[in-house]
Amino acid sequence: MGRIVSNFFISLDGVVERPDQWHFPYFDDEMGAVIGAGMETAGAFMMGRTLYGEWSEYWTSTDQDQDFAGFINAIQKYVVSSSLTDADVSWNNTALITGDEDTVRAGIQSAKDATDGDIQISGSPTLVRSLLAMGLLDELALLVHPIAVGSGERLFQDTPTYPLELTSHRALGSGVLHLTYAPVRS
Repeated sequence: MGRIVSNFFISLDGVVERPDQWHFPYFDDEMGAVIGAGMETAGAFMMGRTLYGEWSEYWTSTDQDQDFAGFINAIQKYVVSSSLTDADVSWNNTALITGDEDTVRAGIQSAKDATDGDIQISGSPTLVRSLLAMGLLDELALLVHPIAVGSGERLFQDTPTYPLELTSHRALGSGVLHLTYAPVRS
């Protein structure tokens, strides 16, 4: 059975929106190795509607020789959305999970049951908040950047309290912290 593992580039003040505007000065080989290690455990990829719209357009028009393009185009993908229809989901190896909360929960659990390895999520804060609320997120991996962005969507914006347990931590040479948490199950 797969685990759902969420990954975020996040600022010190909790912003996860538009990392392309503040993340790249901190990206180096060491961070690339952290990201690559996550890709090695991936058996599937999950995303929300917004990320699906952006990535399906970009990665299907990108040179297939690029490592990530080959990875993301070939891997099983799940899109969780209340507004997309099957006709909207045409990216290779993509399945739509939609419906009411019980149907979505069952679809996500079915994806976990069918996956050998981790179901990786990169971004998609709305989806991650929903997974936390449903008790379906298994791990939250944060690359905390030493920068306060000041504005933008925060990962835990207007959410209930979610107790998390630190399961691993590592300081990268760039000053970025790689922190891994698991939700505390009652």
